[in-house]
Amino acid sequence: MARVTNMMVPPLIQLTCLQSKFSGLRLQLKVKVNVVDHRISCRYGGGSNSRLQDSRQSPRDDDDQPLDVDTIRSNTVRLIDDQQNMVGIASKAAAIQMAEDAELDLVILSPDADPPVVKLMDYNKYRYEQQKKKREQQKKSAALRMDQKELKMGYNIDVHDYSVRLRAAQKFLKDGDKVKVIVNLKGRENEFRNNAVELLNRFRNDIGELGIEESKNLRDRNMFMVLIPNKVVVQKEKEPPKKKRKSKSTETEVSAAARV
Repeated sequence: MARVTNMMVPPLIQLTCLQSKFSGLRLQLKVKVNVVDHRISCRYGGGSNSRLQDSRQSPRDDDDQPLDVDTIRSNTVRLIDDQQNMVGIASKAAAIQMAEDAELDLVILSPDADPPVVKLMDYNKYRYEQQKKKREQQKKSAALRMDQKELKMGYNIDVHDYSVRLRAAQKFLKDGDKVKVIVNLKGRENEFRNNAVELLNRFRNDIGELGIEESKNLRDRNMFMVLIPNKVVVQKEKEPPKKKRKSKSTETEVSAAARV
Protein backbone atom coordinates (compact mmCIF):
# COMPACT_ATOMS: atom_id res chain seq x y z
CA MET A 1 0.00 0.00 0.00
CA ALA A 2 2.92 2.16 0.22
CA ARG A 3 6.13 2.74 -1.60
CA VAL A 4 9.14 4.71 -0.61
CA THR A 5 10.93 6.51 -3.42
CA ASN A 6 14.32 8.12 -2.89
CA MET A 7 15.29 11.07 -5.11
CA MET A 8 18.81 12.44 -5.14
CA VAL A 9 18.86 16.21 -5.63
CA PRO A 10 22.22 17.15 -7.20
CA PRO A 11 24.14 19.97 -5.50
CA LEU A 12 23.92 23.33 -7.15
CA ILE A 13 27.53 24.17 -6.42
CA GLN A 14 30.37 21.69 -6.27
CA LEU A 15 33.93 22.91 -6.55
CA THR A 16 35.04 26.20 -8.01
CA CYS A 17 38.61 27.06 -8.80
CA LEU A 18 39.46 30.71 -9.42
CA GLN A 19 42.67 31.74 -10.95
CA SER A 20 43.91 35.28 -11.38
CA LYS A 21 47.12 37.07 -12.13
CA PHE A 22 48.03 40.32 -10.43
CA SER A 23 51.41 42.07 -10.55
CA GLY A 24 53.05 38.96 -11.84
CA LEU A 25 51.67 36.84 -8.97
CA ARG A 26 49.48 33.91 -9.58
CA LEU A 27 46.67 33.53 -7.11
CA GLN A 28 44.75 30.32 -6.87
CA LEU A 29 41.60 30.23 -4.72
CA LYS A 30 39.72 27.06 -4.06
CA VAL A 31 36.18 27.25 -2.77
CA LYS A 32 34.64 24.01 -1.58
CA VAL A 33 30.95 23.72 -0.90
CA ASN A 34 29.65 20.74 1.06
CA VAL A 35 27.32 18.52 -0.90
CA VAL A 36 23.93 18.25 0.77
CA ASP A 37 22.13 14.99 0.20
CA HIS A 38 18.38 15.58 0.08
CA ARG A 39 16.21 12.52 0.19
CA ILE A 40 12.45 12.80 -0.22
CA SER A 41 10.28 9.88 0.81
CA CYS A 42 6.83 9.44 -0.68
CA ARG A 43 4.29 6.96 0.61
CA TYR A 44 1.78 5.69 -1.90
CA GLY A 45 -1.69 5.30 -0.55
CA GLY A 46 -3.16 8.77 -0.94
CA GLY A 47 -5.20 10.99 1.32
CA SER A 48 -4.24 11.45 4.94
CA ASN A 49 -1.79 8.57 4.68
CA SER A 50 0.32 10.27 2.01
CA ARG A 51 3.05 12.43 3.39
CA LEU A 52 6.43 13.90 2.59
CA GLN A 53 9.04 13.39 5.24
CA ASP A 54 12.75 13.95 5.60
CA SER A 55 14.66 10.70 5.73
CA ARG A 56 16.79 12.20 8.48
CA GLN A 57 13.87 11.44 10.77
CA SER A 58 13.34 7.93 12.14
CA PRO A 59 14.08 5.22 9.55
CA ARG A 60 11.31 3.09 8.15
CA ASP A 61 10.11 0.42 10.57
CA ASP A 62 10.40 -3.22 9.61
CA ASP A 63 6.64 -3.49 10.13
CA ASP A 64 6.21 -1.20 7.11
CA GLN A 65 7.77 -3.74 4.75
CA PRO A 66 4.31 -4.87 3.55
CA LEU A 67 3.94 -1.32 2.20
CA ASP A 68 7.07 -1.40 0.05
CA VAL A 69 5.59 -1.92 -3.38
CA ASP A 70 9.06 -1.65 -4.93
CA THR A 71 9.75 -5.20 -3.73
CA ILE A 72 7.13 -6.44 -6.20
CA ARG A 73 8.94 -7.12 -9.47
CA SER A 74 5.83 -8.38 -11.23
CA ASN A 75 3.91 -5.86 -13.32
CA THR A 76 0.60 -7.39 -12.23
CA VAL A 77 -0.93 -8.13 -8.83
CA ARG A 78 -3.95 -9.95 -7.49
CA LEU A 79 -5.99 -7.23 -5.78
CA ILE A 80 -8.38 -7.48 -2.83
CA ASP A 81 -10.43 -4.42 -1.89
CA ASP A 82 -11.08 -3.08 1.61
CA GLN A 83 -14.37 -5.03 1.80
CA GLN A 84 -12.58 -8.39 1.44
CA ASN A 85 -13.82 -8.72 -2.15
CA MET A 86 -11.51 -10.19 -4.78
CA VAL A 87 -11.08 -7.57 -7.49
CA GLY A 88 -8.86 -9.81 -9.60
CA ILE A 89 -5.63 -9.37 -11.47
CA ALA A 90 -4.66 -5.78 -12.16
CA SER A 91 -1.53 -3.90 -13.08
CA LYS A 92 0.64 -2.69 -10.25
CA ALA A 93 0.21 0.90 -11.41
CA ALA A 94 -3.59 0.53 -11.44
CA ALA A 95 -3.56 -0.92 -7.92
CA ILE A 96 -1.47 2.01 -6.67
CA GLN A 97 -3.86 4.45 -8.32
CA MET A 98 -6.86 2.72 -6.69
CA ALA A 99 -5.19 3.10 -3.31
CA GLU A 100 -4.62 6.79 -4.01
CA ASP A 101 -8.24 7.32 -5.06
CA ALA A 102 -9.63 5.46 -2.04
CA GLU A 103 -7.21 7.19 0.35
CA LEU A 104 -6.06 3.78 1.58
CA ASP A 105 -2.83 1.84 1.75
CA LEU A 106 -1.76 -0.90 -0.61
CA VAL A 107 -0.54 -3.77 1.56
CA ILE A 108 1.38 -6.78 0.29
CA LEU A 109 -0.14 -10.00 1.65
CA SER A 110 1.68 -12.68 -0.36
CA PRO A 111 4.80 -11.35 -2.09
CA ASP A 112 5.85 -14.81 -3.34
CA ALA A 113 2.54 -15.65 -5.00
CA ASP A 114 2.17 -15.52 -8.77
CA PRO A 115 1.05 -12.80 -9.16
CA PRO A 116 1.63 -11.25 -5.69
CA VAL A 117 -1.49 -10.67 -3.59
CA VAL A 118 -2.14 -7.14 -2.34
CA LYS A 119 -4.99 -5.57 -0.40
CA LEU A 120 -6.47 -2.11 0.12
CA MET A 121 -6.74 -1.16 3.78
CA ASP A 122 -5.96 1.44 6.42
CA TYR A 123 -2.65 -0.05 7.53
CA ASN A 124 -2.26 2.14 10.61
CA LYS A 125 -5.67 1.04 11.87
CA TYR A 126 -4.83 -2.58 11.09
CA ARG A 127 -1.58 -2.42 13.06
CA TYR A 128 -3.35 -0.76 15.99
CA GLU A 129 -5.93 -3.56 16.13
CA GLN A 130 -3.22 -6.23 15.94
CA GLN A 131 -1.26 -4.60 18.77
CA LYS A 132 -4.45 -4.36 20.84
CA LYS A 133 -5.13 -8.08 20.38
CA LYS A 134 -1.56 -8.88 21.33
CA ARG A 135 -1.85 -6.87 24.55
CA GLU A 136 -5.10 -8.64 25.44
CA GLN A 137 -3.50 -12.05 24.87
CA GLN A 138 -0.55 -11.07 27.06
CA LYS A 139 -2.94 -10.03 29.83
CA LYS A 140 -4.78 -13.36 29.59
CA SER A 141 -1.57 -15.36 29.69
CA ALA A 142 -0.36 -13.33 32.68
CA ALA A 143 -3.63 -14.03 34.48
CA LEU A 144 -3.26 -17.77 33.86
CA ARG A 145 0.34 -17.79 34.99
CA MET A 146 0.78 -18.86 38.62
CA ASP A 147 3.18 -17.37 41.11
CA GLN A 148 4.98 -19.74 43.43
CA LYS A 149 5.09 -19.00 47.13
CA GLU A 150 7.55 -20.73 49.44
CA LEU A 151 6.97 -21.78 53.05
CA LYS A 152 9.84 -23.17 55.13
CA MET A 153 9.45 -25.32 58.21
CA GLY A 154 11.68 -27.19 60.59
CA TYR A 155 11.06 -30.88 61.25
CA ASN A 156 10.28 -29.96 64.90
CA ILE A 157 8.11 -26.88 64.24
CA ASP A 158 5.78 -25.92 67.08
CA VAL A 159 2.00 -25.89 66.86
CA HIS A 160 1.61 -22.11 66.56
CA ASP A 161 4.14 -21.70 63.71
CA TYR A 162 2.64 -24.68 61.93
CA SER A 163 -0.82 -23.10 62.08
CA VAL A 164 0.54 -19.82 60.71
CA ARG A 165 2.08 -21.57 57.71
CA LEU A 166 -1.02 -23.64 57.10
CA ARG A 167 -3.24 -20.54 56.99
CA ALA A 168 -0.75 -18.82 54.68
CA ALA A 169 -0.75 -21.80 52.31
CA GLN A 170 -4.56 -21.83 52.24
CA LYS A 171 -4.63 -18.14 51.40
CA PHE A 172 -2.06 -18.53 48.61
CA LEU A 173 -3.98 -21.42 47.06
CA LYS A 174 -7.25 -19.46 47.18
CA ASP A 175 -5.49 -16.59 45.42
CA GLY A 176 -4.48 -18.97 42.63
CA ASP A 177 -0.78 -19.33 43.52
CA LYS A 178 1.40 -22.39 43.86
CA VAL A 179 2.77 -23.27 47.26
CA LYS A 180 6.14 -24.93 47.81
CA VAL A 181 6.57 -26.30 51.33
CA ILE A 182 10.23 -26.88 52.25
CA VAL A 183 11.78 -28.77 55.15
CA ASN A 184 15.57 -28.41 55.34
CA LEU A 185 17.60 -30.96 57.29
CA LYS A 186 21.03 -29.77 58.41
CA GLY A 187 23.82 -31.91 59.80
CA ARG A 188 22.57 -34.42 62.33
CA GLU A 189 18.96 -33.41 61.63
CA ASN A 190 19.08 -35.95 58.81
CA GLU A 191 18.51 -38.58 61.50
CA PHE A 192 14.98 -37.21 61.90
CA ARG A 193 14.08 -37.69 58.22
CA ASN A 194 11.00 -39.70 59.13
CA ASN A 195 9.71 -36.81 61.23
CA ALA A 196 10.11 -34.47 58.23
CA VAL A 197 8.25 -36.88 55.95
CA GLU A 198 5.42 -37.18 58.47
CA LEU A 199 5.28 -33.38 58.76
CA LEU A 200 4.88 -32.90 54.99
CA ASN A 201 2.24 -35.64 54.79
CA ARG A 202 0.37 -34.01 57.68
CA PHE A 203 0.53 -30.63 55.95
CA ARG A 204 -0.81 -32.19 52.76
CA ASN A 205 -3.74 -33.76 54.61
CA ASP A 206 -4.57 -30.53 56.45
CA ILE A 207 -4.72 -28.64 53.14
CA GLY A 208 -7.33 -31.11 51.96
CA GLU A 209 -9.06 -30.68 48.61
CA LEU A 210 -7.99 -27.04 48.37
CA GLY A 211 -4.62 -28.05 46.89
CA ILE A 212 -3.40 -30.72 44.48
CA GLU A 213 0.05 -32.20 44.83
CA GLU A 214 2.08 -31.35 41.73
CA SER A 215 5.49 -32.68 42.76
CA LYS A 216 7.58 -33.56 45.78
CA ASN A 217 11.05 -34.69 46.82
CA LEU A 218 11.50 -36.66 50.04
CA ARG A 219 14.96 -38.08 49.33
CA ASP A 220 17.41 -35.20 49.67
CA ARG A 221 18.16 -33.07 52.70
CA ASN A 222 16.12 -30.25 51.16
CA MET A 223 12.74 -31.96 51.19
CA PHE A 224 9.83 -30.17 49.55
CA MET A 225 6.30 -30.53 48.26
CA VAL A 226 4.60 -28.35 45.63
CA LEU A 227 0.83 -27.81 45.77
CA ILE A 228 -1.29 -26.15 43.09
CA PRO A 229 -4.82 -24.76 43.56
CA ASN A 230 -7.78 -27.04 42.97
CA LYS A 231 -9.74 -24.68 40.71
CA VAL A 232 -13.09 -26.34 41.36
CA VAL A 233 -12.79 -26.04 45.14
CA VAL A 234 -11.28 -22.55 44.97
CA GLN A 235 -14.19 -21.36 42.81
CA LYS A 236 -16.71 -22.72 45.31
CA GLU A 237 -14.86 -20.97 48.11
CA LYS A 238 -15.15 -17.65 46.28
CA GLU A 239 -18.87 -17.97 45.49
CA PRO A 240 -21.07 -16.05 47.97
CA PRO A 241 -23.44 -18.23 50.02
CA LYS A 242 -26.92 -18.51 48.59
CA LYS A 243 -29.78 -17.18 50.66
CA LYS A 244 -32.31 -19.81 51.68
CA ARG A 245 -35.81 -19.17 50.44
CA LYS A 246 -38.66 -19.69 52.80
CA SER A 247 -41.01 -22.45 51.76
CA LYS A 248 -44.64 -21.66 51.05
CA SER A 249 -45.80 -23.81 53.96
CA THR A 250 -43.68 -21.80 56.40
CA GLU A 251 -45.03 -18.54 55.03
CA THR A 252 -48.60 -19.83 55.39
CA GLU A 253 -48.00 -20.85 59.01
CA VAL A 254 -46.51 -17.43 59.83
CA SER A 255 -49.44 -15.57 58.26
CA ALA A 256 -51.98 -17.76 60.06
CA ALA A 257 -50.25 -17.19 63.37
CA ALA A 258 -50.32 -13.44 62.76
CA ARG A 259 -54.07 -13.48 62.23
CA VAL A 260 -54.70 -15.31 65.47
